Amino acid sequence: PCDPGTPLLTMVSMRVFVGLAMLATVGAFHMGGLVTPTRANMKLRATSSFSAPRVARSPVLGAKMAFDMEALIQETKDIRLKHLEEQAMHSLKVSAENFDNVVFPNACIAGDCVITHLLDRLDLLKNGKVKIMVVDTFHLFDETMPFVADLEKHYGFKAEVFQAEGCKDKAEYDKKFGADLWKIDIEQYDKVCKVEPFQRGLKTLKTEVMINGRRRDHGAERAYIDLFENAPIGGGLAKVNPLAYWTFEDCFDYITKYKIPIHPLHADGYPSIGDKKDTVKVPEDGSVKYVDFKFEGNKAEWLDYAAERKGRFTGLQNKDGSVKTECGIHVAGAEKTWDRDLWEDGKSKVKELTKADAEKLEKAGKDTLVVTYAPWCQFCQGMEEEMEKFASSMDGKIDVVKFRGDEERDFIESKFEATGFPTITLVDKDGKVIKGDFNEPEKRSVEAFTKFVKDNTGVAA
Repeated sequence: PCDPGTPLLTMVSMRVFVGLAMLATVGAFHMGGLVTPTRANMKLRATSSFSAPRVARSPVLGAKMAFDMEALIQETKDIRLKHLEEQAMHSLKVSAENFDNVVFPNACIAGDCVITHLLDRLDLLKNGKVKIMVVDTFHLFDETMPFVADLEKHYGFKAEVFQAEGCKDKAEYDKKFGADLWKIDIEQYDKVCKVEPFQRGLKTLKTEVMINGRRRDHGAERAYIDLFENAPIGGGLAKVNPLAYWTFEDCFDYITKYKIPIHPLHADGYPSIGDKKDTVKVPEDGSVKYVDFKFEGNKAEWLDYAAERKGRFTGLQNKDGSVKTECGIHVAGAEKTWDRDLWEDGKSKVKELTKADAEKLEKAGKDTLVVTYAPWCQFCQGMEEEMEKFASSMDGKIDVVKFRGDEERDFIESKFEATGFPTITLVDKDGKVIKGDFNEPEKRSVEAFTKFVKDNTGVAA
């Protein structure tokens, strides 16, 4: 109802005015969204550090129409990438200026190619201030090591390449460890082909700070990493994660912006590149590719959260049955450098057993406890202290010896019934070989070793 004191013509005019304004508002909304002008946001527009695309004016009452959203989104993405670049370069610069031996283990994946370019922009590669380290697992794609050579030529550095201990090529590896080690025991494969060469490389290069390309968007295991990580108590290395806050999309935005060299298999449908044996295209039909600095297909298949690594470790499981998501290099403690052996000669009561002596052990006429081990095996490392205490407690009543078995697999299986590490075998004075039941880590204690020996020889500590 009208106010009796309001002229009818005035009321009609007001309603027309409001109706037209509402039509203008609805039209602007459907063209991309209308920002209602307020004192606060008008002040924000006036003081903004960037120039937003100009807004069209409505012919109806001068109402503001929609932003050019595509241009605005691209501008804000450019601002974000510029910030991420500066942040990453700052972290690399700080590391290079404050430490003498900075090492970047480069796996040739997209993020690592970004870091390589950032290091070059800081002039940290040609002068050798930052060393590039590469682990050749002997199971890489055929294109990977040639791509490393391309990077060396492009940026003017020489990579330090590390491989399985004592193997100069795949043929030697197959002879020593077996071509199917990864099928038989994936954890031992990781230790032999990835973790041990990785650790040996860091030690050889006297690494103080390790650069790596881990990002929060890789998945839950990495969701809370920061730009810097302190060296853990008890040993290990400080880490710098220059891409910690980047997304996979940011990496490709950077690659597109600077037209940097990347692994050729991105153009064949692989978002991430690891070992050929367990890396697949995503999706597997190869419909998504990154060719000539542009995506083909539905790029969300690659760029969704944690999607980069969907094609890695395909069909592999950890020993506990869980799906494999890490190769072992970036798990806790893997960055800790190490001396190559356990129970060091001259310091330990556990003595080394040579292969020649092992051949004669059954005729030695003395009770001997044999620890068949591999120095890279985390379970062998975990029992080192307990076995040392046990050897000391026996005080020479029996011999306690170690035999490195990862390089003599056929021999240890036939001689000590050892098919994994560690294996603890008693060879009694009559030459009888008795394999101990120490499959579970909690069983590997001084008390358990003592009981095993007493039950089978009658000898007590």
